[in-house]
Formats: sequence, structure tokens, C-alpha cells
Amino acid sequence: MQRRLFHRFTACLVAGAALFTSVAGLAADEPPDAMIQRLSNSVLDNIRSDKSIKAGDLSQVIALVDTKIMPNVNFRRMTASAIGPTWRQATPEQQARLQQEFKILLVRIYAGALAQVSDQTILIKPLRAAPEDKEVLVRTEVRGRGDPIQLDYRLEKTPGEGSGWKIYNLNVLGVWLVETYRSQFAREINNNGIDGLIKVLSERNKANLAKD
Repeated sequence: MQRRLFHRFTACLVAGAALFTSVAGLAADEPPDAMIQRLSNSVLDNIRSDKSIKAGDLSQVIALVDTKIMPNVNFRRMTASAIGPTWRQATPEQQARLQQEFKILLVRIYAGALAQVSDQTILIKPLRAAPEDKEVLVRTEVRGRGDPIQLDYRLEKTPGEGSGWKIYNLNVLGVWLVETYRSQFAREINNNGIDGLIKVLSERNKANLAKD
């Protein structure tokens, strides 16, 4: 049962990954739900028409995720939230390693999800937010084969250069991604400390690379 839920969770990231695309040049005042709708339609169309992705070239998918998706996530906040209170105890070097290894892990997850895109579409639910809000929840449904799947995003509006909405958490099937990793990371930190977690993430990423 857990294995089925995990695979469904990963498959649902198809739409989630598609929405983490570049927002450079977009108006800073574009509503987050409108951004999600427009980008999802555009990116999913591009993925379906990419011959290398359709042929299963994972390296091309990983490159797409790394260059188009991850720069538009507040990755420091996502990593710090996944680590929990221990993040403040980590040295700058440890924080940098945690971000690096966590990013590699997520890039591969999103790349695997993108490679499975077929006939999914996204329904954006009404946004419950005030114009002045700096953090919002955008609720969506992924529709394709089978029952609709809940897919929600927490976004924050970043100021200054490169301003715009950035995603810092993702909810699939009622489970928030950051909280899921937080429980896993907490166990490893309690047993082996921050360096132990870094080692586990590094080894997992090397094993995944060897499989590729």
C-alpha cells in the first residue's frame, strides 16, 4: 500500500514539476493562480513535443529541470524547512552541502515525473487571497486517467531583482513534500547528526546516478 501511494505521489509531480518553470520577464504583479495556469499549459505542451524526453532521455529531462525549474524555487527556505530546527545549528558549509544534496535529490524526482507526462491537465481552483498577501496557497487538481488528484502549492512573493512568485512547498494527495522529508531527515539527524544526513543524501544521489 505504501509503495503504491509513493509511486502515485511521484507520478503526481508531473504537473508540479512542470509548474516550476522559468518566470523571468513576467510581470511582478501577475496573480499567482494565473501564473500557474498559463505556465502549466505552456510547459506541458512543450514537454509533450520534446522528442528526446518522449524517447526517455533522462539526462535531457534532468537538464530541463535544473535550468528551468530549480532556479525558481526558494530552495534555501525549502531545505531549511525540511531540515527543521537543526538547520540553525548547521555551519554555513553544512548548510551549503545540504542544499546541494537535497537539490540533486529533488531534481531527479522531478525529472522522473516529467518523463511520465502524457495526457494530464490542470484545473486551478479559486484563489483565496488578498491582493496585498505575500504568501498564498494555490489549489489545483491534476486530471487525466483515474480520479482527480489534489496538487497544491505554497508560494511567496519575492522582492527586488528577480521578483515574482516562488514556490517553497508542494502538497500531493494531502501530503506536504517538505513535511514528508522533515520526518525522514529528523530520524537521520537524531541518529547520526547533520554530517550523517549529508552522507546519506550523498550516497543516495550517487546510487541514483549509477542507475542512470
